[in-house]
Amino acid sequence: MDLDLAKVPHELLFILHVLKEEKTTAWHDQYKQLLVKVNWDTFLQLAKHHRLFPLLHQQLKRMDVSCIPDYVMRHLKAIYQQNTFQMLHLTAEMNHLNQQFLSNDIQTIFLKGPVLAQELYGDISLRTSCDLDVLIPLENLGEAEALLIKLGYEKDDYIESILGDWTWRHHHVTYFHRIKGVKCELHWRLNPGPGFEPGFDDLWNRKKKSSLLNETVYMLGKEDLFFFLATHGARHGWSRLRWLVDIHCLLSQEVNWHQVVNLFNKYHFQKIGGQALFLSKNLLNSEIPLEVNSLLEKRSHQLAQQAIFYLQSMVNLHNDPVPEDVSDYHGKHLFSLMSYQQKTLYLLSCLFPFPEDAETLPLPKLLHFLYVPLRPFLWAWRKSTKPLSVKVFKG
Repeated sequence: MDLDLAKVPHELLFILHVLKEEKTTAWHDQYKQLLVKVNWDTFLQLAKHHRLFPLLHQQLKRMDVSCIPDYVMRHLKAIYQQNTFQMLHLTAEMNHLNQQFLSNDIQTIFLKGPVLAQELYGDISLRTSCDLDVLIPLENLGEAEALLIKLGYEKDDYIESILGDWTWRHHHVTYFHRIKGVKCELHWRLNPGPGFEPGFDDLWNRKKKSSLLNETVYMLGKEDLFFFLATHGARHGWSRLRWLVDIHCLLSQEVNWHQVVNLFNKYHFQKIGGQALFLSKNLLNSEIPLEVNSLLEKRSHQLAQQAIFYLQSMVNLHNDPVPEDVSDYHGKHLFSLMSYQQKTLYLLSCLFPFPEDAETLPLPKLLHFLYVPLRPFLWAWRKSTKPLSVKVFKG
């Protein structure tokens, strides 16, 4: 089933055609037709927004670029080189942090960053990363934070919490090293809750060693990696195509696809798995393994079409303020991605107190348990005094 791309910018369609790496004569004719209509400033903006400029630089070097302005190729080369230095810098810091965590007996799995670039692209320069994402057991969070602070990192965000809800409503805390210019996120979950997902012990038992360094640096096993990339990309509306290109690359690798399907079924993410597959097939011509056909349901196709909304303009969910129309759409889209079990769990979680309840009616900490029965009344009071805003989860 094809997706309607009528409202997707012409320049983004051109980017997708370049990334498909097709070599047929018909494709080259279409490539030339697209080339004539490209606004090159918009092309560069989209290449940077979707974090695809390293791949575009590599691809265009191998193609006929006589019709592409010189300044475009120079700019792509410059930001590609800049990214290469950034990835080398992150690789060195990743290795340093890994050694520190291991020496303190903290089990560590690197989720993205240089290890993902090496695993999917075979070259750390071909994928962008702005931080290091480290998954650790929740019980080691305090120890890991103390270690980062000792190494010169500063806590960059502070989670407001009540009755310990941060452990399941959130999934990471951010730290920043001012001298090194490196951001590190300590994760204790793959995604924010409430929701179903593999526990750390399961992920650790299925981990694999990265081929990037001679050191012992671990990353997610390929099946867990596909699950994580799909759920992460869906949570962000696939608003950056880099996440979908990751899916495309992983689809061409040797993966136990039966186990992947079992993961999506077990944790009630079937619709998200199907959405990722439909998007990758339609936008990047990915070959879909027969083993995952059970995920390609009609509802997943509808959700894939909904995700095209995020490609019609340069939607950025990470920078506040998010436009109200985008925030409203995203909130509804996230809810539509949930299974019936996840929707039930989410609605039940809304009955659990929020930090806003403590702001509305401050109580001594010993009496915070009273926020549970008071929650509906405090919510109604806030709703009657000011309009509610839709929150877009970051990270």
